Formats: sequence, C-alpha cells, structure tokens
Amino acid sequence: MLKDEAMPVQYVLPHFGDRALTKGVLASRFVAMWQQRLNSPEETYCLGQRIGTLAVPGLVVALVGDLGAGKTCLAQGIARGLGIHAPVTSPTFVLVSAYPEARIPFFHADFYRLGDSSELQELGLDESLGSGTVCVVEWADMYLECLPADHLHLVLTDEGQDCRGLVATAHGETSKVLLQAIQSV
Repeated sequence: MLKDEAMPVQYVLPHFGDRALTKGVLASRFVAMWQQRLNSPEETYCLGQRIGTLAVPGLVVALVGDLGAGKTCLAQGIARGLGIHAPVTSPTFVLVSAYPEARIPFFHADFYRLGDSSELQELGLDESLGSGTVCVVEWADMYLECLPADHLHLVLTDEGQDCRGLVATAHGETSKVLLQAIQSV
C-alpha cells in the first residue's frame, strides 16, 4: 500500500451525510471513514491480516462487494491475523464456518444464500455477532439490520488489473479505534 494513496480518517455525523469534520473531533455518535486503494490481492490479504492481528473480541466485519471484489481474500487475511493456519474458503454453501482454534474464536459467514433474516437465528449466528468472537460476514449488505451497531463496514470495488478500491466505515467506538490502528501500522 502506498502511504500517499491513503486518505485520513474523517469523522462524519451520520445525519449530515458526507460533511466531514476535522480529525481531532471525536464523539461516539460520529462515524469514521477511510478510503484506500489496494493494488493487488496480496495487499488485500495483508490488510485483512492487519485487521485480524489488531482484532478484539466482539469485532464484526461486514464485507460488501460484487463477485470477485476480494471479500474472501480479505477474510482469509483476517483469519491468518487471528492465527488460523487452516485453509479458509468462502462459506457460500455452508453459510457459516467456525474456527474456534483462533486467538479469538472466528466465525466466517456468508449472507448471500439466506432466504430471510430469521435464518440467522436458526444458524445461531445472531448470538455470535458482537459476542466474544470475531465475525466476518460476506454479502453483509443483504441484512445490515441484523448486525450490531458497532461494526466495521468494508466495501470493496474491482478497479481492474487486480486493484481494489476500499471504503471502510467504522460504526461504533470499538470499530473506530480499530480503523485508526489499521491506518497507523
């Protein structure tokens, strides 16, 4: 990642749209945002690994993006940062994969094939979101209302030639602290 391509965290009042405030202004009702260009799948993986290394219990990461945007690659990096050495694949058909051997128990979910939000209860995922685990949810935009208020929302876009655009939005204090830490590494 090139440092000069990163944009600093901005704090935005949710009901004022994208009107940014200065970096020094912090309050729990603010949402922190960060944009980054990832120039390769390796950079996407490394960003995920950094997130996993810095993760704390209760972290929920909502991944959004089209097919091939890098959601699973990012999730694999997060898993590696949590100490998982086993292969991590997209849970599209199993819906939820659990990795209890991680430094913090890790759940990797995929909302793409859910019929409705009631299936989250059937899977037991609603109890895992925001608990003492780290949960990464691919296709999270399908049921954003089911996520806890404090979550890290990552939108990946394919920019061609293996490059990805990333817009990270931290909702809640824990996610804001994590987002700031990710930038400073």
